Amino acid sequence: MKTAPAPLAVARTEGARIILEDGRELVDGIASWWTACHGYNHPHIARAVADQLARAPHVMFGGLAHEPAYRLARRLAQILPGDLDHVFFAESGSVSVEIAMKMAIQFWINRGVQGRSKFVSFLGGYHGDTLATMTICDPEEGMHGLFAGVMPAQHVTALPVDEASEAALDALLRERGGEIAALIVEPRVQGAGGMLLHDDEVLRRLRRLADRHEVLLIFDEIFTGFGRTGDLFACLGAGVTPDIITLSKALTGGALPLSAAVANRKVFEAFWSDDPGAALMHGPTYMGNPLACAAANASLDLFEDGAWRGEVARINTALAQGLAPCRDAKGVVDVRTLGAIGVVEFDHVLDSGALSQQFAALGCWIRPMGRVIYLTPPFVTSDAELDRLTGAVHKVAGLG
Repeated sequence: MKTAPAPLAVARTEGARIILEDGRELVDGIASWWTACHGYNHPHIARAVADQLARAPHVMFGGLAHEPAYRLARRLAQILPGDLDHVFFAESGSVSVEIAMKMAIQFWINRGVQGRSKFVSFLGGYHGDTLATMTICDPEEGMHGLFAGVMPAQHVTALPVDEASEAALDALLRERGGEIAALIVEPRVQGAGGMLLHDDEVLRRLRRLADRHEVLLIFDEIFTGFGRTGDLFACLGAGVTPDIITLSKALTGGALPLSAAVANRKVFEAFWSDDPGAALMHGPTYMGNPLACAAANASLDLFEDGAWRGEVARINTALAQGLAPCRDAKGVVDVRTLGAIGVVEFDHVLDSGALSQQFAALGCWIRPMGRVIYLTPPFVTSDAELDRLTGAVHKVAGLG
């Protein structure tokens, strides 16, 4: 708080732009942390929220329910792969991961298996800032080192990107499987850990290992879900179905906070019992919020026509071409793209605050993290706006 630059005061938003109180317009290169996939102030989402606001902005989701939540749960079950049919709503992504972890632990308890309370997660991974999620983030590259030892340590290891690392994970699961509830991974892209890409074979290896050692598999698609990697969900494109999936970010098109942990039938059946003690006792105050569910249903309407696929492909081409010259910049070690994601990685940690100010002076909102400058723009970003974003990266990288 003492050393960070003062935040920029925002007056309003429109499309892919943030309009500041001083009149400046910034092309948003990161879609407000990847949420505003359809752009800001989309009229279809705005109308749905306004209509719901006139009916009921909120009711508790305990002993009461409402059609927007039921409709959204049905639709998610229809578009997710396999039998991921059982939806638990919350407000934030971190909380949905905590719920998924809680589900996985209680799955074993309800089945009469004791001691399975640990998780395997992966170097480069990031799953949230709440206490339990911090334990499954990368302990070295993440931002939670101060809290080492506060919560029980988990198994954070290398992704199985080749035969050697697959064998190492296989050995870990063989040796410690009796204490492990689940594996958890961000499929295709480890987002806040550095926009690190891995191919779909990694996910197939994880599914095989989870089945071999009888542990659950959780996919954290809070970043990758809803079109960001080029498929509606990364697991769909990879052809790999987890036991639990977590969703948030673009779920409502960036209009309101909402998240979900969605479980398959096997997980659900461990909680289906005449014993009330087998229930998943978790109740976020705003779980299933009607306004947020209305926004999410409207966002799913926009995904249904499929136009987003062409937009993501267009953005991918623009980012690949526009960022390619950055390979020649001093200190750049990699330039990579996937779907509507573009990344320039440096050999040193960047000063995010200072660089954000430089980008703002160039008419862009781009906020580097760690060693990367990344672009994850709204899908409605125009070609001219994409040129501005990539041109700003050129200049800040020392090429302009």
